[in-house]
Amino acid sequence: MTSLIGWDVGGAHLKASRVVDGRTVDVAQWACPLWQGLDHLVSALAQARERWPMDADTHHAVTMTGEMTDLFEHREAGVQGIAALLAEHLPGRLHFFAGEAGWPADAAAAWTQIASANWLATARHAASELDGEGVLVDIGSTTTDLIAFRDGRLLTAARSDVERLASGELVYQGVVRTPLCALAARIGWRGRPLNVMNEFFATVADVYRLRGELDPAHDLYPPADNAGKDLPATRKRLARMIGMDARDATDEEWLAFAGEWRAAQVAELAGQLRRVVDLHGLTPHRAVAVGAGCGDFLLGDLAAAAGLGGMRSYGRELARAASPEVAAWAQVCAPSVAVALLLDRELR
Repeated sequence: MTSLIGWDVGGAHLKASRVVDGRTVDVAQWACPLWQGLDHLVSALAQARERWPMDADTHHAVTMTGEMTDLFEHREAGVQGIAALLAEHLPGRLHFFAGEAGWPADAAAAWTQIASANWLATARHAASELDGEGVLVDIGSTTTDLIAFRDGRLLTAARSDVERLASGELVYQGVVRTPLCALAARIGWRGRPLNVMNEFFATVADVYRLRGELDPAHDLYPPADNAGKDLPATRKRLARMIGMDARDATDEEWLAFAGEWRAAQVAELAGQLRRVVDLHGLTPHRAVAVGAGCGDFLLGDLAAAAGLGGMRSYGRELARAASPEVAAWAQVCAPSVAVALLLDRELR
């Protein structure tokens, strides 16, 4: 029995998946505000070691985006710092995912290929499991990845974040941490558009929490005002975005207001998805949207807006999960699952 753990070291979360004999048997996520210090990563790793057995024979498949945080002077220092910390705190053999460069022995030397490659792991694994053409739509807490594939291979030549920002394949919007004012300059209220207050009064988590779409298990960060996550506190934050108080309108009106913000985000993400479909010459009615991330509840609306022909679930269909509960978490933590399964395939 080969025990293997996949790690996705992000700037805000540590996500990890345990794979045994080619099956995903457990998946977990911990809040890890890496920009506040490496001690948060140390703490999250300690929780993982309590959850899963690890020894000198354990293989660790690692991908990351945490090197982007402003904790580090530059991304090279970030990759090197994270790699060194993992080597110190994880027993067993470390393998760092580097895309076309494989699994280099020297993570420090291969930092450019290792940095922010978690999307590449998920997209490669998804493409290898599916025939035909489609787009990976991974909507996370902070960002959305839109990666086209056809017949088992990825169609994008972009590898860096800056290239993917240019192509529309990386959209810096998620369903938890994104400041609400980033979604729209004007928003509908009682039938007329209003300018939005560009203040950190609320996040998109408030929108989806009020609508009942955001799983509380994925809502790990404090709200913008560090107050409660109950519905009255959530309405208060939304009201601030247009200079009002929650008591100035009914609960039904604030729910409709949350719907306006949701529509604005769907419109933005759908527009970017159509860009990617057009960029790579996909045939929309033949292409499938492969959903992943804690924001996969938006997938149906995005696929419909882009005219895609179907939907697939990474966690439920491709992650080789041992149970429905594991599949649900594999959906949220897809890069950690993908990097583990890619290494498992390599080791076999």
